[in-house]
Amino acid sequence: MNIQQVVVTGQNMVELQNMQLRGDLGPDEVLIDTEYTFISAGTELANYTAKDANVFKPGFWNSYPWKSGYANVGIVRQAGANVTRAKVGQRVYTFGPHASTIIVNQREMIIEVPEDISPAIAASSRMAGVAATSIILADIPHNASVAVFGLGMVGNLAAQMFRNLGCQVIGVEPNEHRRQLAGRCGLTVTIGGSNEEVQEQIKSLTGGKLAQITVDAVGHSAVVMQALQSTANFGQIVLLGSPRVPVEGNLTDLLSPMHLRWITMRGGLEWCLPVYSELPNVTSLYSKQELVFQWIRQGQLALEPQISHTVKPSRIKEAYDGLLLQPETYTGVVLDWKQL
Repeated sequence: MNIQQVVVTGQNMVELQNMQLRGDLGPDEVLIDTEYTFISAGTELANYTAKDANVFKPGFWNSYPWKSGYANVGIVRQAGANVTRAKVGQRVYTFGPHASTIIVNQREMIIEVPEDISPAIAASSRMAGVAATSIILADIPHNASVAVFGLGMVGNLAAQMFRNLGCQVIGVEPNEHRRQLAGRCGLTVTIGGSNEEVQEQIKSLTGGKLAQITVDAVGHSAVVMQALQSTANFGQIVLLGSPRVPVEGNLTDLLSPMHLRWITMRGGLEWCLPVYSELPNVTSLYSKQELVFQWIRQGQLALEPQISHTVKPSRIKEAYDGLLLQPETYTGVVLDWKQL
């Protein structure tokens, strides 16, 4: 079967290629015609720009040439004999790549998109799924004070989620445009400035106690150190972003305050969750996405204001470079596969 697929061929090089999709469908597989995909400005750009050096190492999951994308919404066209998690004709959300048609095994995450959620919003909700790991990991006290460092799409959505749980949320972001966008998404308290100014503002907003939970939604070790300085005694730091670039420093500056002030640091990579779970007390990738869809339907997650562009897949290079070089203009990009 002839398809078109986005491929990152090298550093700062990406194109839409014609490819062949195998014709045979296994008993546990579904064939999906893609409607929309969403670009992850974190992971995809890190690999596009080679910020993650593993792109140059053959055999790694993201080594060049890399078939990018992991937020796909489309219509099931065929289903294998053993498939129980999807039906022909259903609109489903998967972690599929940027491609016109995909094959997904039902052991991977497949979930039906509710009829009252637009498919483009459903695709963009992938970033909400990433953000939700922070509320799963954190031990959240009643009326907790939470400071989210970085108000890109993932940080913005994480802040909205903590707000939904009744927390007093402070968004920390040096970029004024992102702070304004956060305000349009219902986040009423956002701050910026130098590290010292931010710490003083958080201290003032929390009655001198600092934040009980801080979240690094940037994926930068220097931001983690800034978050540490703003974390209250007995508090928690959640690493929602993936630190990728080297940062030199003294480890004692990190470990000593954690030891002396009983601060807990939690890693937040969502892939450690099981795909599915039959146990009600075990969170899975599937149940996490159910919560995201529920909040969207209830009007408790503002995604639409963060989607700045809907483009044809053939404009993938323009989309990547826009997200990279014009972040104030390109805040979120959907690929519309109906425009091939």
